[in-house]
This record gives sequence, C-alpha cells and structure tokens, in this order.
Amino acid sequence: QVQLVESGGGLVRAGGSLRLSCAASGSIFSIAAMGWYRQAPGKQREKVAAITNNGSTNYADSVKGRFTISRDNAKNTVNLQMNSLKPEDTAVYYCNADLWSGSNSPLSRYWGQGTQVTVSS
Repeated sequence: QVQLVESGGGLVRAGGSLRLSCAASGSIFSIAAMGWYRQAPGKQREKVAAITNNGSTNYADSVKGRFTISRDNAKNTVNLQMNSLKPEDTAVYYCNADLWSGSNSPLSRYWGQGTQVTVSS
C-alpha cells in the first residue's frame, strides 16, 4: 500500500503565503512524478503544478509566478510554496504521485486525502 499525507493548509488573507507539503510512504519502488491538484466548490479538479523525478516542472497558467513546486527525491516529499494568494485560490488541494510500487508493477497514480486552503479577501 502507498500513502500520501498532506499538511500545511489553512486560512490566510489575500496576498499572504502558505506552504503545502506531501509525504509518500509505503510500498514504493520509484516515483516518476509528483504534483498538486485542487478542487474548488462546484468546480472540477484542476492541475496546479507537477514535478518529475529529474526536476522538470509545469504549472497552471493561473498560478505561474506565484506558486513554486519542489521535491525531495530521497524523502519522497513534494512541497508547494504559494505566494501572493488570491481568494480564487481557495480550494481543497490534493497531492498526487505517479509511481511504481514494485519492479514489475505498472505505473499508477495515488492521491492524498486533501488539505483545505482558504484565502480571505
């Protein structure tokens, strides 16, 4: 089994910052990529940012220049530094990992339980 545990959500005023962290544990052979998605009330889940095992990153246009994703491959963790937060960033943020749980296992996606981020105006 693989577990992803997020931390760092909370309530912040517009213009403020938060840092989300996610740790993957359990039966992990290798992680290809990790990332963050978010889902606001009444909206579909959307991709926020992702980072591969060689450090390549990509971001949603709405967060470029404000959010930074980073990863510690040795610790199987991924972080999301969120600056200049806006009320429209309010959502539940989910960590995900695309990984192999064994040398003969298929590449599979795992999700964390989500952490609430609320940005007040």
